[in-house]
Amino acid sequence: MAPSWATLDTVDGRSVLRFERRFGHPPEKVFAAVSDPTELVHWFPARVETEPRAGARMRFVFPGEGAADGEVLTGRVLEFDPPRLFAFEWNDDVLRFELASEGEGCLLVFTHVLSPDNGGWLAAGRNAAGWDTCLAALAAALDGEQPPPAAGMLTRIESYVERFGLAGGEVRETTDGYLVRFERDLVWRPPEQVWSVLAAPAGDGAAEPAPGTDPPLPATHGYLQEGPVTEVAAPHLLEYEWRHEGAAAGRVRFEIDTDPKLGTRLVLTQTVPARLAGLRATTLAAWQTHLELFFAALFGEVRCPWPAERTRELEAAYAARL
Repeated sequence: MAPSWATLDTVDGRSVLRFERRFGHPPEKVFAAVSDPTELVHWFPARVETEPRAGARMRFVFPGEGAADGEVLTGRVLEFDPPRLFAFEWNDDVLRFELASEGEGCLLVFTHVLSPDNGGWLAAGRNAAGWDTCLAALAAALDGEQPPPAAGMLTRIESYVERFGLAGGEVRETTDGYLVRFERDLVWRPPEQVWSVLAAPAGDGAAEPAPGTDPPLPATHGYLQEGPVTEVAAPHLLEYEWRHEGAAAGRVRFEIDTDPKLGTRLVLTQTVPARLAGLRATTLAAWQTHLELFFAALFGEVRCPWPAERTRELEAAYAARL
């Protein structure tokens, strides 16, 4: 079964991922695979404990690796109508499996309502990529085969981030100019790992960033003139001055935050004075390119040289919108 892309919509103010999969198996078999805990173990990301009825309590146990190691989530069966519909709460999220007969097989429509408390819209890229892997394992289980290796997760997340428009920055007006702002989901990467890619000293004997020193190279790019570091609180905060024609023009600020439910997030901002409004498109394009390279580096993929053509394309797109 060839994989297909999920879609992301907003329904009643909440972000909803939607997946469609066709199987050469009857609805009864697929319904059992998506609702019976003894079948879910073959493809679902957690061990499920529940009863086959609406209103039943649910427990989701994560024995695997990563941020969810040892975590137990709770939920409740919302709808149980075999072999047509199975829906349940997953903490504050809602997962819904709908099945319809198609010849000798069936169509599965799977939706995931993303609660803002569990990452919401910003986490849609990683959730969509993760469910693609799970649904591939479901297809293999139905066919009596071993699940395919979960390869290419970085590429899949990047593709969804691009498709869903999660990579772009915004410009907010301030009393004396503008604030360029990006917010990116960094999956479950520990802040210490993010800091080691962003700000750790390079080479033996190199000093940690400190007020008054030059900012670390991975926190800069060639489209601005960086000034001295102004504030540091490792592994969560790095701020430095940027300059225009040798004079102080504003601040660049990286804020790294982590939450057991939201994951790890990066907020990057740069202040731009009103007199330099013409730099906004270039600033947005350069930082989006920077964050794309930075995200790949968090997955161990260092990409060189700087993709100047990508930055030019982004600059043109931002300029058309400003």
